[in-house]
Amino acid sequence: MSNIKILNTEILSNNWYTLKKVTYEILQKGEVLVQNREAYDRGNGATILLYNKEKQSVILTRQFRMPTFINGNASGYLIEACAGLLDTDNAEDCIRRETEEETGFKITHVEKIFEAYMSPGSVTEILYFFVAEYTKEMKVTEGGGLEEESENIEVLELSFTEALGMIKTGEIMDAKTIMLLQYAALNNLLG
Repeated sequence: MSNIKILNTEILSNNWYTLKKVTYEILQKGEVLVQNREAYDRGNGATILLYNKEKQSVILTRQFRMPTFINGNASGYLIEACAGLLDTDNAEDCIRRETEEETGFKITHVEKIFEAYMSPGSVTEILYFFVAEYTKEMKVTEGGGLEEESENIEVLELSFTEALGMIKTGEIMDAKTIMLLQYAALNNLLG
């Protein structure tokens, strides 16, 4: 039995994604309280770390992210793990499609490692995390994203050691990427 009852949901914005104001009752310490919160619904997503044991390398991307630019990232560019929104796909189909579109690699086997809410105080999104090995034979296009989505993605192949070091230097500041790199280190993925 839930101690929460939604009283009203108001759409504040439905431009790029949906921003809702939710009024609800919550039972806390025997008292019914009425509260309001805003929730941004951009859909769920998937992300992946491509790694190569033989080369001791990972594939990451670099692209412009406006929200980081307006919050202090001087260039607006972030180094990130490949990721995308599920749209109508399941998480595995989504990440296979996004991997090929963004990085140019057609991967054969993916492993789901966990899922997480990335910003649960304001965003509804669940992100599904994957890892997959890649080889040079899997490279089928240059990647870079879809032109019709105005993506301008640079594909980076970095040594795993260098990528981990970039967390310490602040060159990698993206949470999903940090989580995937730390998962790889903790689980000795690259051997």
